[in-house]
Amino acid sequence: MSATTTPSRPGKPILEFERAVVRFAGDSGDGMQVTGSQFTTTSALIGNDVATFPDFPAEIRAPAGTLPGVSGFQIQFGSVDVHTPGDAPDVLVAMNPAALKANLRDLQDGATIVANKNAFNPAGLKKAGYEQNPLEDGSLAKFRVIEVPLSDLTREALKDSPLDPASVDRCKNFFALGIMFWLYDRPLDPTYTWIRAKFKGKQVLIDANELALRQGYYFAETAEIFTAHYAIKPASHLPPGEYRQISGNEAIALGLVTAARKAGIDLFYGSYPITPASDVLHALSRYKAHGVKTFQAEDEIAAVGAAIGASFAGALGVTGTSGPGVALKAEAIGLAVMTELPLVVVNVQRAGPSTGMPTKTEQADLLQAMFGRNGECPVGIVAPATPAECFTLTVEAARLALTHMVPVFILSDGYLANGAEPWRLPDPDAIAPITPRFVTSSDGPFRPYAHDPETLSRPWALPGTPGLEHRLGGLEKWDGTGNISYDPDNHHHMVALRAAKIERMQVPPAEVMGPAEGDLLVLGWGGTFGALRTAVEQVQREDGAAVSLCHLRYLNPFPPDLGEVLGRFKRVLVPELNLGQLWTMVRARYAVPAVKYSKVKGRPFQVAEVVARLREELAQARAEVARG
Repeated sequence: MSATTTPSRPGKPILEFERAVVRFAGDSGDGMQVTGSQFTTTSALIGNDVATFPDFPAEIRAPAGTLPGVSGFQIQFGSVDVHTPGDAPDVLVAMNPAALKANLRDLQDGATIVANKNAFNPAGLKKAGYEQNPLEDGSLAKFRVIEVPLSDLTREALKDSPLDPASVDRCKNFFALGIMFWLYDRPLDPTYTWIRAKFKGKQVLIDANELALRQGYYFAETAEIFTAHYAIKPASHLPPGEYRQISGNEAIALGLVTAARKAGIDLFYGSYPITPASDVLHALSRYKAHGVKTFQAEDEIAAVGAAIGASFAGALGVTGTSGPGVALKAEAIGLAVMTELPLVVVNVQRAGPSTGMPTKTEQADLLQAMFGRNGECPVGIVAPATPAECFTLTVEAARLALTHMVPVFILSDGYLANGAEPWRLPDPDAIAPITPRFVTSSDGPFRPYAHDPETLSRPWALPGTPGLEHRLGGLEKWDGTGNISYDPDNHHHMVALRAAKIERMQVPPAEVMGPAEGDLLVLGWGGTFGALRTAVEQVQREDGAAVSLCHLRYLNPFPPDLGEVLGRFKRVLVPELNLGQLWTMVRARYAVPAVKYSKVKGRPFQVAEVVARLREELAQARAEVARG
């Protein structure tokens, strides 16, 4: 992207760009997640639009300096719309040889590499599998390489600190952050504030980290190897309002608290620690003063059982996990379906099967959420498209669960959970109230399975309410009375009724971005939204093609007009981070000749690869027309 130049200090011009992509990479003990988070926070505070992609190893502590131990954090920030963390970094900060080797394939020609020269010693090179030093053998000739002795410079800066040598070395991430703050014209004050809060009461650590940050900034300002720095103006497209940076897991937690308050009931969250969902439990544990009860159970089954018990007692019962935990919860979720109790199931998807790749993203649990229980066992399913949308769709999931007295899944994923973006704080008064169907009395014998003609919800009677005593369990119920029933006609009726509950959910029509009809419709869901939207907009802009995007937030039920929307396009492409799960559902439901586009690598789609596939599909469509 072209840049404009504005005057700066003598010999150090400022180049202005619309957007930039930076990746911090190092050993899992090098503090790359903290470094990336601070760069993100500062960029958001000065008004840039941002999107992030933290990427870290599954091992608790892989051997230092090895490829399995590399941790990374990528951020795209700009003065224009930013929907993804970017395909390829403009600048890679490599703290050691392993970090360089693990990320080199993602760099385009001309990218800048800021390398910690001190780590490229014989021991570090051997651990990373290098036979020769890439900083010296010419293999990096197509990149701009800036060698910085980060370790030595940090030790020199902190030579008077009382910290031990190991603690001093751990400050080098802030020295690197100071360099990047100068390079992209970022202020230091927000990070000073964070350091003082993080290390409150530990003045030695506060002084050391602040000094390392400051010295990194001044080093870049004065060193001849940095010939210019870059400016990205605040984004002007963001609507006015109060913003904060938010991750998907944080947004889910806030959405659950909001939904419970809007329903006027307590929130109970039962969970067992699992990557990448654990942060939802951590976040909710801070809201005890807001009617929130968190329960770290001994296993996944206990967690969902406790949540169902909380729902029986009149709370918003929620359980959170990832795919392996959903497998263990399956029988209990079926119990919630049979007893017709509201339950929200948060599934932050990760790469599988089995333990799979716990810290990598995937969206391969759709069919598990849809069908992964015994019997005809329907549930509602929603899927947020962005980290900020995790708030909105979580409130919506709770609303649907409480309105229809059914379990509802929230299908997030590791990319959304750990990624972050600016979130405009909503007006609490603009969020509609949620009205559960509580009953406190009965004119005659209480009928716990008397279904509302509109929502098909059954009455929600709290245990111990005089005259409303009733029994629940997993055996089939007689409609109305709730008595145990083995009657074949009643069973068929109840199975159909439970399915109809889901179909009765009021979900908005499908939204099409682009022409309402045309040559190609891209049909997506979940965390692929940013890449798909950016790719579609690029092909519309550069090729003038009649290509549109329909990104689904409601997967069960589908939007009521989805079949009609699909029928208005000559071709339908379904990109997914699985082997074609939405594609399977759409073809089965609507019998459209959709084409699947699968990627199952534990990494999100890149914009460039989606653009290439869209152009391929459009070329095939034109060829088919030419053949008649």
